[in-house]
Amino acid sequence: MIEIGFIIFLFYSNLLMGEFERSNGQHRTLIAAIEDIFTFTNFLIALLSAFVGYVVFEFLRRKF
Repeated sequence: MIEIGFIIFLFYSNLLMGEFERSNGQHRTLIAAIEDIFTFTNFLIALLSAFVGYVVFEFLRRKF
């Protein structure tokens, strides 16, 4: 669970940094950026990538 939560955290932090980089200093607020990144589609992508990452790392952990 902790590993999946960490992957989701990294996904959303990467999205948040991308929102501020894309704005090119247009004085976007944190609230506006959060509204853009916390969508249902982004949540599904984060969940799917976290699950895939967990499965891959568990496979590698058991193999080596």
